[in-house]
Amino acid sequence: MALFPGLTVFPVTTPPSLPDPEPRRRDYVIISADDHLIEPPDLFEGRLPEKYVDLAPKVVETEAGHQVWRYNGATFPCAGLDVGAGLPVENRTLEPVRFDQMRPGCYDIEARIADMDRAGIWAALCFPGMLAGEAGTVFSRTRDQDLGLALIRAWNDWHVEVWAGTYPERIIALQLPWLPDPELAGKEIRANAERGFKAVLFPEFPTRLRLPSIHTRHWDPFFAACEETGTVVCLHTGSGSWTPVPSPDTPIEAITTLMPASAMFACADWLWSGIPLRFPKLRILIVEGGVGWLPMLAERADYALDHPVGEIEWDSGLRPSEVLRRNFFFGTLNDHALSGVRLAVGLEHVLLESGYPHADSTWPDTQRVVARNLGTLPPTDIARVAYGNAARLFGHPLPSRAWLRMESI
Repeated sequence: MALFPGLTVFPVTTPPSLPDPEPRRRDYVIISADDHLIEPPDLFEGRLPEKYVDLAPKVVETEAGHQVWRYNGATFPCAGLDVGAGLPVENRTLEPVRFDQMRPGCYDIEARIADMDRAGIWAALCFPGMLAGEAGTVFSRTRDQDLGLALIRAWNDWHVEVWAGTYPERIIALQLPWLPDPELAGKEIRANAERGFKAVLFPEFPTRLRLPSIHTRHWDPFFAACEETGTVVCLHTGSGSWTPVPSPDTPIEAITTLMPASAMFACADWLWSGIPLRFPKLRILIVEGGVGWLPMLAERADYALDHPVGEIEWDSGLRPSEVLRRNFFFGTLNDHALSGVRLAVGLEHVLLESGYPHADSTWPDTQRVVARNLGTLPPTDIARVAYGNAARLFGHPLPSRAWLRMESI
């Protein structure tokens, strides 16, 4: 039986797959603040007005034997590195891969929960992968704006009904925003909060996507709705807005090395944008950029306030480092220097990431990574980073003792 009926299968060499790993012992409750999903081919089926069915994105076969999403004349493949969790280095590739070359947990919620159980991960926030990674801009740039909005709503419907709705205690619902109209975007935020959405993806650097700057008040209706509903604004480093590439021939290893720099740039830009001052209860989560740079940024931001070069608009009784600790949250995948972060800015706003299904994910050994990276911290801080901060930020439930003792397996 075909994996997805209706798709023509071309001959292709499938890389060797590994057997399912043995379930890891659950020493810690873990909530991952940065996992990913791959949109399945049936995502839009039954979720669009009839007049848009033929115009919707579709998974097609290429002559090379790849399966890719295609929409509005553009092609959206999935690189092997994006779905290489658990694979040895020699099996990882930048080449496009098919759905049957991925772990089913990439696109199937039942298989995802099984993989989370194998690694001892209680809950996860899942960002878009193959099609909608740039905060849904592929839809919001559609010439027919009614079609674009219908696609955003269909994606969100699928996410809250299937991906998060099937196991609401395991998946934290994340929505795509409607970027062309902040007023309408705010209305969508309020309506989606009623449906159980806890977070929204937003571009780190909107101007890089030819959108209005965060240093204007253009986005205020959107952020007001996020603050009002407690919706967390998520900035995913490297999601497409901008990546620091110093030279035309900079190797990918250097770009990977600089990922934390991109997160630091985004944090500084948002910190000085005025948004956290106008919306003091707004929560901003920055993921896939690490936290080792936080102490330097906090110190440097206070220095900039104390040594102004131009006219600084900082109408607040708080110093920048205090606003940083109040409004911002940060994901950590594999940081080893958390003790320095703890001493400088505290760990009350640091959240664990597993990165599934990326090749650099800690899956299936996330439990072991927690022990290695956090094990020297006080137990209270381990609990905060592993699950407590995420549970508080998203208002998410914790597992039963039976789950932690693996009695459900």
